[in-house]
Amino acid sequence: MGSGVDHPSITGYNKKVNRRPMSTRLNITNADLIDEVVAFNGSAEVTTQGLKDFCESAGYKFTTINNRFKNYRTGRGKFSLPTAEIVEQLEHTLTQDVVPTESYDLTPEVDELYVPFGNYKDLSTIVKSGLFYPTYIQGLSGNGKTQSVEQVCAKLKRELIRINFTVETDESDLIGGFRLVDGNTVFQYGPVVEALKRGAILLLDEVDLASNKVLCLQSILEGKGLYLKKTGEFIQPAPGFNIIACANTKGRGCDTGKFIGANVQNEAFLDRFAVTFEQGYPTPAIESKILVRNFTALKIDECMSLVENLVTWADIIRRTYQDGGIEDVVTTRRLVNIARAYAIWGDINKAIELCTNRFDDDTKSVFRELYDKVSGAVQEPVDFPHTGPHGEAASF
Repeated sequence: MGSGVDHPSITGYNKKVNRRPMSTRLNITNADLIDEVVAFNGSAEVTTQGLKDFCESAGYKFTTINNRFKNYRTGRGKFSLPTAEIVEQLEHTLTQDVVPTESYDLTPEVDELYVPFGNYKDLSTIVKSGLFYPTYIQGLSGNGKTQSVEQVCAKLKRELIRINFTVETDESDLIGGFRLVDGNTVFQYGPVVEALKRGAILLLDEVDLASNKVLCLQSILEGKGLYLKKTGEFIQPAPGFNIIACANTKGRGCDTGKFIGANVQNEAFLDRFAVTFEQGYPTPAIESKILVRNFTALKIDECMSLVENLVTWADIIRRTYQDGGIEDVVTTRRLVNIARAYAIWGDINKAIELCTNRFDDDTKSVFRELYDKVSGAVQEPVDFPHTGPHGEAASF
């Protein structure tokens, strides 16, 4: 076949269409493509057959061009193509941001009730260094993983962008996409791009719930920035940008049923995190400080005996949980909720009852009996409903 093909359907002259090289054909803009189709067809009103003839002459795939022109369809087998000027204006609009990235501050507020513990110091050292060093934090629920990241950023006055993952979170949620704003279609940056441009800390919360769509972050986890396929932009990480992930598991799924929805993550994704911190519950001394601060903020001054009882109670439950004697645990978050319930009703027994109703009947009954024993209300030992690792009943 020669460099052009005679097209007999245009009255008055024969039209030759030069074939473009493959790389040029793949990258042609809609404006240039429309110019070629109109020149070939002699009109902006094009039929499906006319489009097929053009594709055959120019070496394009009809399905590709048909898909690119779907918004110009006016009826069965008919297209009305806009002028190149209008198309260029539209393509320019599609690359504009919706919100200027410098227009608001995302630095968390300092929580005066927070007591640093666990991996707080190490996290602070990483963030303060300014180095890109992806970090993974794993631990049971309610033990301050997310809050530690927030408070490190608050103290160091660093912006923080938090993403809460579900299995439905996809590339558009993370990177961004086309949105309809005030009647215009514009490309809006997602939270990942915002963090990259700002040099913020990007917190991937509950990241073990993510599907394999999270793999769109691979190049970002290498510190190499991101190419936006839909706009042709390359986003270079601003100084200070870093990624911290929090999860209940280490990305290997959960066989116990405690963390339903936790997925097995891709090994290549997990391996891009430089370090993994294992976050435990605070020590009894630290947990006492946490509760005292919360009781004081709630204007409950005579609280030391309550604090001692609650911390001892929670510590016994956690040690029994670690030994396999029970299947549930009282978290630090739940202790704070009990303190707040006490501030509302003024009755510690009612506060514990309401805040342990989430457990099954046997477990909540044993938890309440154990608190009665710890507080001195009863003297008999409490038997837990589940056996220990060697088959013995756990009792205190």
